[in-house]
Amino acid sequence: MQASVICVLLFILHLGQSSRILAAFPHNGKSHFSVFEPYLQQLAARGHRLLVLSHFPREKPLHNYEDIDLRGILQTNRTNNILAFQDITYGGQVRSAFRISMWGSESCEKTLQHPAVQDVISSNQTFDLLLAEPFCTDCFLAFAHKFKIPIVGFSSCSFWPWVPGRVGNPDNPSYVPMQFATSSDRMNFRERFWNTLWYLFHRLHHPVLYDAPHYKIARKYFGESLPPLSELAMNTSLILVNDHFSLNRPRPLVPGVVQVGGIHIRPKKDLSQDIDDFLNGAEHGAIYFCMGSMIRAETLPADKRDAFLQAFAELPQRVLWKWENDSLPGRPHNVKIAKWLPQFDVLNHPNIRVFMSHGGLLGTIEAVHVGVPMVGIPMYGDQNLNIKMVETAGMGVMLHYSDITKDNVLKALKTILDNSSYMENAKRTSRIFRDRPMSPMDTAIYWTEYVIRHRGAPHLRTAGADLPLYQYLLLDVIAVLLAGVLAVLFIIYFILKKFVAFVRGGAKTTSKSKKQQ
Repeated sequence: MQASVICVLLFILHLGQSSRILAAFPHNGKSHFSVFEPYLQQLAARGHRLLVLSHFPREKPLHNYEDIDLRGILQTNRTNNILAFQDITYGGQVRSAFRISMWGSESCEKTLQHPAVQDVISSNQTFDLLLAEPFCTDCFLAFAHKFKIPIVGFSSCSFWPWVPGRVGNPDNPSYVPMQFATSSDRMNFRERFWNTLWYLFHRLHHPVLYDAPHYKIARKYFGESLPPLSELAMNTSLILVNDHFSLNRPRPLVPGVVQVGGIHIRPKKDLSQDIDDFLNGAEHGAIYFCMGSMIRAETLPADKRDAFLQAFAELPQRVLWKWENDSLPGRPHNVKIAKWLPQFDVLNHPNIRVFMSHGGLLGTIEAVHVGVPMVGIPMYGDQNLNIKMVETAGMGVMLHYSDITKDNVLKALKTILDNSSYMENAKRTSRIFRDRPMSPMDTAIYWTEYVIRHRGAPHLRTAGADLPLYQYLLLDVIAVLLAGVLAVLFIIYFILKKFVAFVRGGAKTTSKSKKQQ
């Protein structure tokens, strides 16, 4: 009887905590939404009512989870051809900045003119929280202004240079590498120089390429009285970020930044019989090769494809390769292909010795979670940085796409296969990654509900978030100190000058007196 009463009271308490949440995730990158989706589902399971704007509506209805389906509104020219991703990689920071800004402009305009979104804008609905990703545009922060609700930002990867300031988090390019960096947190002079240069570039271009055009679009739909997007962004109470110090290296974090790297990881499942049999029969272990969901391995140029196949043929290990075609010309007997593979479940198989990957953040986090060494072949975005961090942890090596030859593939694989330290470091990093007081999901849910309970959490932000740049950098203090030092030096100079003049004057008088005598 007593237990029943307690259950009823807990249920009533749970209902009392139920909130209405608007989640705006209108970027059409599947890898981004794969981070948010389990989190949104868990919020709904806890009784919160969600209205979700995305390009990835649920296939099956979920209680408390309502979709606004944005599929088909964006005219994108994206391709799965590997050569196109090489163009993205070598386009550089400047081209990437313009490209992402254009994505943001298109997403902002097309989403806000969507009929279902228009209904939300013109409605008298009430919400308790806005969830949004600080990525290619901030125009959806206008919802927080309209509904007078706090903001929780959720970054699907390590955040961009313009994001930390929203909660006053310190950012220092001398040891915090940029998103597209090719260095770790320990940089030489050249790396620090370029990291600082690109850091300043992204800080300076953001108001011009992002805020200005996107603010113009947002005002068209939310009214001319809408405050600037940069001002709305400063109302962010909390930023959840999909990284962890075990992989992404330590950096200072204020209470308003919470790391939830690995939030997308689910319990492992059993493999299909054919995959399980193939891996179980790998007497010398197995290599798992996957270039992610965006890149189709079948689009590899023939010379690159053959380099992999010739290298695999000389190894005693079996190779499981995600290959999107029914056949693979020249496939050795130790290679098995499949159009789709349950990556996390494959990585959990005890015979997996190496994970060959493009270095996408989700797959990299899964390898860290399981404790599997990597050979990383970065193609675009933050993949260079991810693999560099894997190298820094001593659990992987990088193989540049331009360097793919049979000999280089063999060298990279044998470096890991023949040196047990890579597996040992992978297991050590895995233990650090998993050792937390709460799971990533429980951590994210707790802090989200914390913001809801307190109707916003500006107390998680440091005062630095509200300081002008010249005050934040202590330029005014430095100016006063320099002025003081200069004043003291001038006074010393003036006194010395007078003293020297006095001494010289006395010497001249003495000399003249002697001559007169």
